[in-house]
Amino acid sequence: MTTLVFVHGWSVTSTATYGQMPQLLQAGAAAAGLPLTLADIWLSEYVSFDDAVTMADLVRAFDHALRDLHLRDASFACVTHSFGGPVVRAWLHAQRTRPTRCSTIKLTHLVMLAPANFGSALAQLGKGVLGKLKAWWHGVEPGQRLLDWMSLGSTASLALNLDTIHGTDPAAAGQYQFVLTGDRPDRALYDYLVPYTGEDGSDGVVRIAAANLNARHAVLHWDGKSTTGDIDELALQLTRGPRFAFKIVAGAAHSGSDHGILRAAAPATVQDILRCLQVRSGDDYAALANAFDAENAGRDAHRVELEPAAPYPDRVHIHDPRSQLIVRISDDSGEPLVGAGFLLTAGPQASPDLMPPGFMLDRQVNAQQRATTTLYLNHALLAGADRVNHPDNTRKTLRPATISHQPYGASVKPLDLAGLVHHALARSTAGDDLLAILGPHQTTVLDVVLSRKIHAGVFRLTDDLSPQDFRDPAPGPVIG
Repeated sequence: MTTLVFVHGWSVTSTATYGQMPQLLQAGAAAAGLPLTLADIWLSEYVSFDDAVTMADLVRAFDHALRDLHLRDASFACVTHSFGGPVVRAWLHAQRTRPTRCSTIKLTHLVMLAPANFGSALAQLGKGVLGKLKAWWHGVEPGQRLLDWMSLGSTASLALNLDTIHGTDPAAAGQYQFVLTGDRPDRALYDYLVPYTGEDGSDGVVRIAAANLNARHAVLHWDGKSTTGDIDELALQLTRGPRFAFKIVAGAAHSGSDHGILRAAAPATVQDILRCLQVRSGDDYAALANAFDAENAGRDAHRVELEPAAPYPDRVHIHDPRSQLIVRISDDSGEPLVGAGFLLTAGPQASPDLMPPGFMLDRQVNAQQRATTTLYLNHALLAGADRVNHPDNTRKTLRPATISHQPYGASVKPLDLAGLVHHALARSTAGDDLLAILGPHQTTVLDVVLSRKIHAGVFRLTDDLSPQDFRDPAPGPVIG
């Protein structure tokens, strides 16, 4: 077997973060007939708690560190945790797009544990708040520039993820990428001042949908013709990215010695990693992806968690599949439209009042890109869900059956509806159902592109050579 490199997460200060995972993997590999010795395992030590460090810096330093390994066959496999996943993916992107700056070392297998591929809702809280979360870091605060990268909807993270969505399938080129992520927070680490640490549909740090690389890119844009009254009708385009093997590890949290997906090193997680490392062909990869999908479906079928709260009744958590929708609003010149209203609508009436109760779980505007908003949605409620009964008493209903309110659409209200240059009200066309762009446990990037309405009064030519005052120009018609 090739060399195995471990890459830790964000703001780690000690290789103790890996726990017994390297040793357990070595023992498991021996049992599975894989020739992996401790001499073949390398642990990363990279600095993420310095405000000067950027993602590009980490990529260059990682490439330099790999060159010093003197790999026997110029290839390696990698197991990452948390932010380590995006770091290695950014290196792969640089290796492909800047070949003169990066080594030609081949990564054969990338197994990402709880990767913050689409960021974390916690990142935008600021390093002062996050520095108090002892479950993550010890004695230092995280670097601000990496925090900015990890904020939901950041320009840098979206650039990397859109490149993946629109790129070629890595498995077709013999590079196998896997995502394994936990499905619930460690309740003992919950911080009541930071509700995201106990958010259902996450591992307490990273949402399942934000870890998953199975993602989509949708665009709503005006075709220049479709207008009803004063409202532009936006047509839908959808791109689905390559398929990635994705496994939800039931009961695993992001970190911690009791339930953490890395340090706790549950035997099932070790076996899942070994299953990934044993993939040798595209057929193997597809078979494992299918197996993971079946196991995820089994996990989703038993979605009720009863959290002990003695002496009070158990707290009920219904782990519905969630979807993350990152909405960017701009116009056809590329200008971000800050402050534009975006509403999801339901039913033939296209009314926001008909959206299913409880469908919206969270909404976060990116602090640096104010025209980018991340919506966290309950996919089960949008699609319609069966009755949920109490696991210990099937006659007791925890939630009645819910019906879908399809078709779903969107309406957009820009701030500037009048003027020499303005934007018009817009909505998705009646024939498009936006449920189609959402996947359970997945992220969709939605670009809403409005038409920039430029009036003829912005620029005129006149053959009247006498002085003319045009401080109060007549708008005239919208130019084509």
